[in-house]
Amino acid sequence: MLSMKDLKKRPVKKLTKRYVGPYEVEEVVSKNAVKLRLPASMRIYLVVNVSIIKRYRELMKRKRMEKPKPVKVDRVE
Repeated sequence: MLSMKDLKKRPVKKLTKRYVGPYEVEEVVSKNAVKLRLPASMRIYLVVNVSIIKRYRELMKRKRMEKPKPVKVDRVE
């Protein structure tokens, strides 16, 4: 995931997504830089600092928790 924090051309900062992607890491250039495989529509340099990328994790669907049943204590709920 690529951070949108310092990228320009954001019409409304408040409504912009924090991260876009996921994008594949094509090559590790150094310990602080990686080359990403980005679409041509993104007009940014392909080599970015590792501080602005984040590992992608799939979102897990939340399960509804069942409400616990009332416990009877001396015939009182």
